[in-house]
Amino acid sequence: MHVLFVTSEAYPLAKSGGLADVSSALPAALSRAGIDVRILMPAYPGAAGALKNARVAARLPQMLEIGNASLIAGELPHSGVPVWLVDAPALFDRHGGLYQDEAGHDWADNARRFAFLAHAAAHVARGIAGWKPDVVHANDWHAGLVPLLLAKRAGPASVFTIHNLAFQGNFPADALQAIGIPGDVFHSDGLEFYGQASFLKAALRFSDKITTVSPTYAAEALGPDAGCGLEGILRSRAGDFSGILNGIDTDFWNPATDIHLPANYSAGKLSGKRVCKAELQREFALPLAPETPLIGFVSRIAHQKMADVILDAIPAIVDCGAQFVLLGRGDPVLEAGFAAMARRFPENVAVRIGYDEPLAHRLQAGADILLAPARFEPCGLTQLYALRYGTIPIVRKTGGLADTVKDASPDALADRSATGFVFEHADRSGLLYAVGRALQLYKEPLTWRRLMAQAMAQDFSWTASAAKYAVLYFELCGVSTLEMTKDRSKAEPDALLSVSVGI
Repeated sequence: MHVLFVTSEAYPLAKSGGLADVSSALPAALSRAGIDVRILMPAYPGAAGALKNARVAARLPQMLEIGNASLIAGELPHSGVPVWLVDAPALFDRHGGLYQDEAGHDWADNARRFAFLAHAAAHVARGIAGWKPDVVHANDWHAGLVPLLLAKRAGPASVFTIHNLAFQGNFPADALQAIGIPGDVFHSDGLEFYGQASFLKAALRFSDKITTVSPTYAAEALGPDAGCGLEGILRSRAGDFSGILNGIDTDFWNPATDIHLPANYSAGKLSGKRVCKAELQREFALPLAPETPLIGFVSRIAHQKMADVILDAIPAIVDCGAQFVLLGRGDPVLEAGFAAMARRFPENVAVRIGYDEPLAHRLQAGADILLAPARFEPCGLTQLYALRYGTIPIVRKTGGLADTVKDASPDALADRSATGFVFEHADRSGLLYAVGRALQLYKEPLTWRRLMAQAMAQDFSWTASAAKYAVLYFELCGVSTLEMTKDRSKAEPDALLSVSVGI
């Protein structure tokens, strides 16, 4: 089974959020399960330098008035998964972010940039690099035109994964010619969306199968609150739509071996976590107070993540005697608000605007509690990292957060199934009620340590989820689950077992 995995980012080559982590870890898990998977993504500055064994694999034909483009082949440094970088300097070799310029504005040519990625994927699917996929797996709106191009050109089967319906890649209708898409698909049953050309809608219309990143979000996406105007299409394709829960790279996110931590630890030996807490307090210039609960927030500073609600709740959190540390970037107004809180409460609040991967690991390890609420959340990864590190998450009951965190109710604490704190309403009172419950339980050290152990015992590795994707790929190619297990001696035994029973 050959699978081309098309994405706009993959760690450590380029990262703006959780998509990069998924695009690194899922292909690695698929590879361990015996699938020949190749990642295709843009060649942003520094990406080629981060590859192992980088080399030019093929020249791309002139497309969208862009010449001098090629495919750079190599391997991800941690997993060895093969990668092709779409090297089109005029589109991707520029200072700033992956999707925005240095001032935080979307690149004016984003439609053409990611249309070029899709056209490059279509060429790879036809064997331009000497390898043909059986299935093309495209991710998020940036790769949304891939299923359309494959359908138009009788290409291989396609799977499209929605990572967040709120980001749709909508562009003016007059962009169609510039992105190489024929006008005959600009209608309500094609990619037209309220007068615009929607990359995401194109994927939902033309992909063979659609997935999203948690079962609960898949159900929520069929309704108006989470469907973002696309719920009707998803309902019409309900037979082809499913939710497969994201996993995490449990080797990279492992407190027992994490190279970014000042001290390693495990569920059976937690002394290193106390060291991590002290070092985090020192790094954020907070008083070294081992008994003071330390609450962390590492996220995009955005309305979706309830950053405005957290900002409003900080004085009450301080009044409860807790410390609060933040690592993230996003809305400039909210960034300024958090910075003001740090000046107002210098003994309790510290803020680091930006993103720093090693510091994100240290925050996960050093905090006692992680705030990971959301107004909506397709899956979320920070709460999974928190569980892995014995940092108790506080989440809202929505999407993947509801699928991954079990509330510390009296019954759940008694039967040892609790892993965090879950609240219902996306407002200050709902958040603070959950924070209050957490801080109260923190005062019971034995119960808290038991809760930490339960959290760290959860298995959110990619094995089971990768097996579900494998089943989907094979079904698209007309292969039965019995046939899947043949001639796959290089796959890991657990992955083989998972696929063979059709998990």
